[in-house]
Amino acid sequence: MAEINKAEVMDALQECYDPEIPVNIVDLGLIYNVDINDEIGQVEVRMTLTALGCPMAGEVVDEVTMRVQQVENVKTCKVDMTFDPPWSPDRMTEDAKWELGMV
Repeated sequence: MAEINKAEVMDALQECYDPEIPVNIVDLGLIYNVDINDEIGQVEVRMTLTALGCPMAGEVVDEVTMRVQQVENVKTCKVDMTFDPPWSPDRMTEDAKWELGMV
Protein backbone atom coordinates (compact mmCIF):
# COMPACT_ATOMS: atom_id res chain seq x y z
CA MET A 1 0.00 0.00 0.00
CA ALA A 2 1.36 3.40 -1.02
CA GLU A 3 1.45 5.95 1.77
CA ILE A 4 0.53 9.59 1.44
CA ASN A 5 3.00 11.92 3.12
CA LYS A 6 1.08 14.38 5.33
CA ALA A 7 3.93 16.92 5.23
CA GLU A 8 3.69 16.94 1.41
CA VAL A 9 -0.06 17.47 1.66
CA MET A 10 0.50 20.42 4.02
CA ASP A 11 3.14 21.83 1.65
CA ALA A 12 0.60 21.61 -1.20
CA LEU A 13 -1.98 23.42 0.93
CA GLN A 14 0.56 26.18 1.62
CA GLU A 15 0.56 26.88 -2.12
CA CYS A 16 -3.13 27.85 -1.91
CA TYR A 17 -3.92 31.49 -1.17
CA ASP A 18 -7.02 33.29 -0.05
CA PRO A 19 -8.00 35.37 -3.10
CA GLU A 20 -8.49 38.51 -1.00
CA ILE A 21 -5.55 38.17 1.41
CA PRO A 22 -1.96 37.60 0.22
CA VAL A 23 -1.32 34.81 2.77
CA ASN A 24 -1.62 31.05 2.25
CA ILE A 25 -4.62 29.23 3.71
CA VAL A 26 -2.52 27.21 6.18
CA ASP A 27 -0.95 30.30 7.78
CA LEU A 28 -4.35 32.00 7.80
CA GLY A 29 -5.62 29.12 9.95
CA LEU A 30 -8.28 28.06 7.45
CA ILE A 31 -7.32 24.36 7.62
CA TYR A 32 -9.03 22.65 10.54
CA ASN A 33 -8.08 19.04 9.83
CA VAL A 34 -6.47 16.76 7.25
CA ASP A 35 -7.41 13.07 7.22
CA ILE A 36 -5.49 10.62 5.08
CA ASN A 37 -6.81 7.22 4.02
CA ASP A 38 -3.86 5.38 2.48
CA GLU A 39 -6.00 2.34 1.61
CA ILE A 40 -8.01 4.26 -0.99
CA GLY A 41 -5.56 7.13 -1.63
CA GLN A 42 -7.93 9.80 -0.33
CA VAL A 43 -7.21 13.02 1.51
CA GLU A 44 -10.07 14.78 3.26
CA VAL A 45 -9.49 18.44 4.09
CA ARG A 46 -11.78 20.12 6.62
CA MET A 47 -11.49 23.86 6.22
CA THR A 48 -13.23 27.18 6.49
CA LEU A 49 -13.03 30.60 4.89
CA THR A 50 -12.48 34.00 6.46
CA ALA A 51 -16.08 35.01 5.73
CA LEU A 52 -19.38 33.18 5.33
CA GLY A 53 -20.68 33.64 1.80
CA CYS A 54 -17.27 34.30 0.26
CA PRO A 55 -17.87 34.59 -3.50
CA MET A 56 -14.51 32.89 -4.17
CA ALA A 57 -15.32 29.73 -2.15
CA GLY A 58 -15.63 27.54 -5.23
CA GLU A 59 -12.27 28.66 -6.58
CA VAL A 60 -10.55 28.02 -3.23
CA VAL A 61 -12.03 24.50 -3.05
CA ASP A 62 -10.97 23.81 -6.66
CA GLU A 63 -7.42 24.97 -5.98
CA VAL A 64 -7.16 22.90 -2.76
CA THR A 65 -8.43 19.83 -4.61
CA MET A 66 -6.08 20.34 -7.56
CA ARG A 67 -2.97 20.92 -5.46
CA VAL A 68 -3.59 18.05 -3.03
CA GLN A 69 -4.27 15.65 -5.91
CA GLN A 70 -0.80 16.48 -7.26
CA VAL A 71 0.79 14.94 -4.13
CA GLU A 72 2.28 11.49 -4.70
CA ASN A 73 -0.14 8.59 -4.06
CA VAL A 74 -3.21 10.86 -3.72
CA LYS A 75 -6.05 9.60 -5.92
CA THR A 76 -8.85 11.82 -4.60
CA CYS A 77 -9.26 14.87 -2.42
CA LYS A 78 -12.49 15.71 -0.64
CA VAL A 79 -12.92 19.21 0.79
CA ASP A 80 -15.36 19.60 3.66
CA MET A 81 -16.20 23.29 4.05
CA THR A 82 -17.43 24.28 7.50
CA PHE A 83 -18.08 27.47 9.42
CA ASP A 84 -18.23 25.79 12.83
CA PRO A 85 -16.23 26.96 14.59
CA PRO A 86 -16.12 30.27 12.74
CA TRP A 87 -12.72 31.52 11.66
CA SER A 88 -11.08 34.32 13.64
CA PRO A 89 -7.72 36.09 13.28
CA ASP A 90 -6.57 34.23 16.42
CA ARG A 91 -6.10 31.15 14.20
CA MET A 92 -3.42 32.89 12.10
CA THR A 93 0.27 32.03 12.49
CA GLU A 94 2.71 34.68 13.66
CA ASP A 95 4.13 34.79 10.10
CA ALA A 96 0.69 35.61 8.70
CA LYS A 97 0.15 38.31 11.31
CA TRP A 98 3.53 39.85 10.43
CA GLU A 99 2.75 39.70 6.72
CA LEU A 100 -0.51 41.56 7.29
CA GLY A 101 1.01 44.07 9.71
CA MET A 102 -0.98 42.83 12.69
CA VAL A 103 2.00 42.43 15.04
